[in-house]
Amino acid sequence: MERGRCYACRREFDYDPADVTMFLVDRATGLPPGITVAGTLRPATPEAVARSVDLPVCPDCVDKAERGLPFGPTTGG
Repeated sequence: MERGRCYACRREFDYDPADVTMFLVDRATGLPPGITVAGTLRPATPEAVARSVDLPVCPDCVDKAERGLPFGPTTGG
């Protein structure tokens, strides 16, 4: 087991790397390679892919995404 922070909601959780959903993220932008800050697509550069790492996504966020519900960080209020 490993402990990490969910890419979507930033909550820390324990996970098995063989079973958790991972998301490829460019360390320079914090976004998947080929995604702009405006949410549009562009060709991923080889440099962006090379500096990218796999980050875990918690089961709660995966479930919400599969059901089409909002997920990710929430604001207090």
